Amino acid sequence: MKLPISDKFLLNVYSYTEKLDQTFDIFALKTVKEIYCPSLYDLKKQYERQKNKQRFSQLIYRLKKNGYINIKNLKNNQGIALTKKGAERVLKVKLKASGKKKRSDGKWQMIIFDIPENKRYLRDLLREQLRLLEYKMLQQSIWICPYDIQRETEFLLRTHSIDPYVKLFLIEEIEL
Repeated sequence: MKLPISDKFLLNVYSYTEKLDQTFDIFALKTVKEIYCPSLYDLKKQYERQKNKQRFSQLIYRLKKNGYINIKNLKNNQGIALTKKGAERVLKVKLKASGKKKRSDGKWQMIIFDIPENKRYLRDLLREQLRLLEYKMLQQSIWICPYDIQRETEFLLRTHSIDPYVKLFLIEEIEL
């Protein structure tokens, strides 16, 4: 079981990075105004740090409000745990951010699925994830992709336990 991260821990990490920022602030290039009026410069930096701390707190609040994280009590301590919705959101962001490369061998990844009607939500979820992976639909349940994303696809199938309904193929040649 993974241990949840407490909001106190998150604030400690934030404070530590803030202290690093203050430490390396002496190396920052300053304008002439900042050199002649250091108290104004310090006031400006203090204001920026306070705003950043507020933004961080607002971020945690929005994550809780949108259901991406939960606050849990564990042995008289509070902790933050990532929800299933939050894990799916992280996966979406990760997939969009990863630079996909076309396969060097020119082959295509193909996925065929037949998910029962009583699990329609899984079918819709799979289609959404396939779009994020940049698969293209040939038919409702047949999708192809020229990118080397077999690991990501298998992870997706295992995460949602839909491997029994899916077949993966590596196609050497395709006519569109």
